[in-house]
Amino acid sequence: MNNNKSLKAVSYGEVLWDVFPDDKRIGGAPLNVALRMKSLGCYAAMISCVGKDEDGTVILDYIKKQGLDTNGISVSDTFATGTVLVHLDENRTATYDISYPSAWDKIKADTHTKNLVDDADVIIYGSLVCRDKTSRTTLLQLLDSTTYKVFDVNLRKPHYSIETLDVLMQKADFMKLNDEELPEIATAFGFNSESIEESMQFIAKNTNAKAICVTRGKDGALLLWNGEFYSNPGYTVTVADTVGAGDSFLASLVTKLLTGTPPQQAIDFACAVGSLVASKPGANASITDVEIEQIMK
Repeated sequence: MNNNKSLKAVSYGEVLWDVFPDDKRIGGAPLNVALRMKSLGCYAAMISCVGKDEDGTVILDYIKKQGLDTNGISVSDTFATGTVLVHLDENRTATYDISYPSAWDKIKADTHTKNLVDDADVIIYGSLVCRDKTSRTTLLQLLDSTTYKVFDVNLRKPHYSIETLDVLMQKADFMKLNDEELPEIATAFGFNSESIEESMQFIAKNTNAKAICVTRGKDGALLLWNGEFYSNPGYTVTVADTVGAGDSFLASLVTKLLTGTPPQQAIDFACAVGSLVASKPGANASITDVEIEQIMK
């Protein structure tokens, strides 16, 4: 795939097992993002925590085999590796039952993780990891860095508060949310509009995040970048499951934008990758350049 070796990315948050009705797979949105960025040629590191158990050992082995830097992943003697029960509806859309507390709720700050972030070009983080004070405090310390910050909103009820979202939004340079999260957040901050563009502009005006992307499922995505809007109407695929599609979309978009690809090309490419992931089982399906070129035609 594209050679973006110069881009150094750090992803912060949950690594866990997605437990489906018929099997279980390694996941967690921040890990999915890091794995996709690695596949796109970036240097990618993960900051997280797993338990001292078989689930944790298997995850660490897998991440190392994929070529991610695992030095930021600690091992907890006290807390088990995270699991999520995934429920798929008739449209193969996922809902999640997330175990608490898990090892990734207890990520502790140290000099190494701080250096990892300071040396990176970009740090990606979400809201779920902030449900516990330990991981939330660590994240907020790391976000004091001058590194470019990408906030993947990724709301999972009941694991968030508007107060925490406000703090995370003010820290971000770039935000990605979906078309259900956008009106929820805009309304919570006192803005009501049917217009996606107006809501995005409101958030850009009232937070530090001047770049915002809203995903719209099968209808593609909308990007606000340097004050201009760019959009893609989506690509038609047969959905296997939606797990990880948004994560791969974000990884592709950030990689392209931060390595100088024009915004329209970046969002077209990201929508293609996200659609291809949705067409295959699991969050981290392998995708070829040929498949991306074919779907974009």
